[in-house]
Amino acid sequence: MSITDKKTNKFRRVTTHTLAVLVGMGVTLASLRSFPALVMPPASADNHLPTSEMVAQIPGSVRARAGNFVAEAVNQIGPAVVRIDTERTVSNNFADPFSNDPFFRRFFGEGVFPQMPNEYQQRGQGSGFIIDNSGIILTNAHVVKGADTVTVVLRDGRSFTGEVRGIDEPTDLAVVKIDGENLPVASLGSSENVRVGDWAIAVGNPLGLDNTVTLGIVSTLKRPSSQAGIPDKRLDFIQTDAAINPGNSGGPLVNDRGEVIGINTAIRADGQGIGFAIPIDKAKDIKDRLARGEKIPHPYIGIRMITLTPEIIEQLKQNPNSLAIVPDTKGVLVMEVIPNSPAAAAGLRRGDVVTEIDNEEITSAEQLQKLVENTNMGQSLSISIQRGTQTQKISVRPGELQDARF
Repeated sequence: MSITDKKTNKFRRVTTHTLAVLVGMGVTLASLRSFPALVMPPASADNHLPTSEMVAQIPGSVRARAGNFVAEAVNQIGPAVVRIDTERTVSNNFADPFSNDPFFRRFFGEGVFPQMPNEYQQRGQGSGFIIDNSGIILTNAHVVKGADTVTVVLRDGRSFTGEVRGIDEPTDLAVVKIDGENLPVASLGSSENVRVGDWAIAVGNPLGLDNTVTLGIVSTLKRPSSQAGIPDKRLDFIQTDAAINPGNSGGPLVNDRGEVIGINTAIRADGQGIGFAIPIDKAKDIKDRLARGEKIPHPYIGIRMITLTPEIIEQLKQNPNSLAIVPDTKGVLVMEVIPNSPAAAAGLRRGDVVTEIDNEEITSAEQLQKLVENTNMGQSLSISIQRGTQTQKISVRPGELQDARF
């Protein structure tokens, strides 16, 4: 290679490196112009946070990823969440038997036995959310049950007298109606699409603290009410670790898009970080009927039961005080038969093991309850039971749970 060729190659290399540096500087300057907020130094006494104009120059997709999804969800649902104040008249059934006895009043003096009122006003508070611009509100049945007056307060300060349209205690759902204009409405999602681990945001008025938001995740799905410690309900709950406190009842549990996926209803007194919500799809199924004042049927047969497992069988066999001889079989053990119930009328007894209903094998108490719940009123069920060493079939016609007197 000649000296001239060597000089030419060296010149080309220098030129190439120079162009690369210039291109890099150009890209950097372009980035600074397009995204100044992304390269701002940390705030200190000598500089300032990015201005709204700077943030506005960041592309929307970047802001969405960096933004606070909780704040966005609450901004969407918050205006539709209401506080529900109730008053109910409570009778005083614990009057002192000596307070009205003239002998004791003369002996001890008039001031010793103060007169107690026969009735007093009990105040309560809960939450709810507006689901229709006509003023339909979803809440818990236990929030408004027995209330003489219901007052609904919106986040914007407006207050309305509420009318309880319908209550369904087995699902702990209620519908309240208010009359107002320009009412905010909550967006209802689907609890069917919820997954364990999804974000869960509880909104409500716990402990009298209005407009409170807590964040957690969905801990599990389809938690039976019996496992949740609420055996008188007919529900499979959404379990969450979002903080739920008294006053949250009836408020929405929402996803990261601000859609309602559940209705906060209960907490476990013996545990922290364990709350339960009614799946919104359950509320969707009956809200219109409740708004019309209709009664929701809930068939029942009237037994208390547990799923029979090998461990329980072994415990019963080893217990000398056990009143039942339990066979080695799968099924549901009848622990108690409610007097005057359909099960009692049909002849079911404590210690019976339910193994089939209408030729469908029964392996758990939750399965049995759901099967009865899905029965049409008036429809008889053919129940196969194991009673000691004998197998029998019993016909049971379910009754209406809300008409039962336990």
